[in-house]
Amino acid sequence: MLRRCLWLIALAGSGLAHAEFEDAIREGARDIEDKVIAWRRDIHEHPELSNREFRTSRLVADHLRSLGMEVKTEVAHTGVIGILRGGKPGPVVALRADMDALPVVERTGLPYASKVRGEYEGREVGVMHACGHDTHVAILMGAAVVLTGLQSEISGTIKFIFQPAEEGAPKGEEGGARLMIDEGALGNPDVEAIFGLHIGQHSPAGAVAYREKGFLASAQRFDIEVQGKQTHGARPWAGIDPIVVASQIVTALQTIVSRQIDITTAPAVVTIGSFEAGVRNNIVPESARLSGTIRTFDPEVRRQIHERIVRTATNIGEASGAAVTVEIDPGVPVTYNHPELTRKMVPTLEKVYGEQVQVSTRVTGAEDFSFFQEEIPGFFFFIGARPPEIKAEDAIPNHSPFFYVDEAALRPGVEVMSQLAVDYLNSRD
Repeated sequence: MLRRCLWLIALAGSGLAHAEFEDAIREGARDIEDKVIAWRRDIHEHPELSNREFRTSRLVADHLRSLGMEVKTEVAHTGVIGILRGGKPGPVVALRADMDALPVVERTGLPYASKVRGEYEGREVGVMHACGHDTHVAILMGAAVVLTGLQSEISGTIKFIFQPAEEGAPKGEEGGARLMIDEGALGNPDVEAIFGLHIGQHSPAGAVAYREKGFLASAQRFDIEVQGKQTHGARPWAGIDPIVVASQIVTALQTIVSRQIDITTAPAVVTIGSFEAGVRNNIVPESARLSGTIRTFDPEVRRQIHERIVRTATNIGEASGAAVTVEIDPGVPVTYNHPELTRKMVPTLEKVYGEQVQVSTRVTGAEDFSFFQEEIPGFFFFIGARPPEIKAEDAIPNHSPFFYVDEAALRPGVEVMSQLAVDYLNSRD
């Protein structure tokens, strides 16, 4: 490891052509691979929920300081920013990784599987890196090592942004990319462009997918409360049953996309993810609560869905004598890949992934990386990590308790993030 880092520094000191940069990055990513895997497994075994990434942020901050970077901590609560100032003048580019885990009980059976318990919105839950953010952090930590070894030959500055709460801050809290931006993540020095990736089993390790313009959906959380009237389960006519009312709302909401929206305009999804009511089998409870997500790509479709959710839920409640309130949060915008930046950086993907570069369809998942893209040009892409023993049709989705990755995806992830930064800065020479 030390010998390789010294080799990189010596090579950088000799003045690098573009091809030599590529060779140095490729060798550096290969040399750091075992360490990246070890970091990833450690983070995976010790996951932390949104706005609670205390251990992860300490690990990241200590790592960046060990590389000699200027480090900022406690940005948006637990976010960390490392600044690598190259040896030559030039613009500023940012690389971003998200750090938070999900309230999921892990069922992978891996030797480093999470056994962590935590609290989410007042409930005890399992905690798991079911969306692969552990790999994102480890990849960017590896890229920090590779790029530090080339520091003297870098024309410009690279910001390493380790972001908390991508999955959304707990209800009632602020967090995530929006708060990092508000607290200056893209300033001092001002960032010109930003790159981010996401891992998944959509394709095998060694493949990458991207899409120009609108890529991932806009997403909003909605919460519905149904206020009924509590009574004995044997005398339901003496009260107002919020469970029945909420059930009718769940069913009716499914007709919004299927029967009330022109689906030729753009994809849309309305999903209920949580239904809470009651404590005992023979009591009609006083209230019921629903929580769900809205995914859209078109602003007018989004407006129509919001309007119809409120109308449907409140009218069903009124017909049943229940009081219904609906809250829809602002959510996150569409993940929009800047067309010119995307076209400029696709050759970098091809350097690393060769013929395994794919143009993706639109994805109904969402990413708060989109907030960065509202401020500056950004490029977001997916790297494959489907293990060879899993058929494409059996790919395990992110957010599943069974989700795991082929760690062979980590090395090219380090390489591509490093190469994107260098290629962007070199393109400005």
